Formats: sequence, structure tokens, C-alpha cells
Amino acid sequence: MTYFLIVVLLVLMGGVIYSLVRGIAAFLQSTREDLESDRTGPSAMQLRQNKMMFNRILFQAAAVAVVAVMLFAAKG
Repeated sequence: MTYFLIVVLLVLMGGVIYSLVRGIAAFLQSTREDLESDRTGPSAMQLRQNKMMFNRILFQAAAVAVVAVMLFAAKG
């Protein structure tokens, strides 16, 4: 059980890093687009950035939950 949770935790940590890198890339690209255009409302890159950062938060929350389960299982 512990080994399974460690693998799940590693996958979630990978998801955090993947979402963070994609979010930063979208941020850099949306910043470039914002400087070159004068439209109102969020651009497609800004929406992608928001989605990636939300995914990062979800992955982090799931990783914290897995760590909590591992700590709870270690006490028993």
C-alpha cells in the first residue's frame, strides 16, 4: 500500500511540475500578445494560463491528501 501511495505521489508531483511549466509558458506568451494588441477580455493564452494554474492547485491538493493518508497509515 505504501509503495502504491509513493508512486501516486510521484505522479502527482510530476503533474504539478508539468502544469507549472505549461502555465509559465502560457504566461510568457500571453504577456507578449498583450503588449502587441489592444483588445479587451482574456486572450486564449490567458485562459490556458488560468487553466494550468488551476490544475497545479488541484495536483498539489491531491498530493497533500496522499501525504496525509500516508501519515495516517504510518501511525496505525
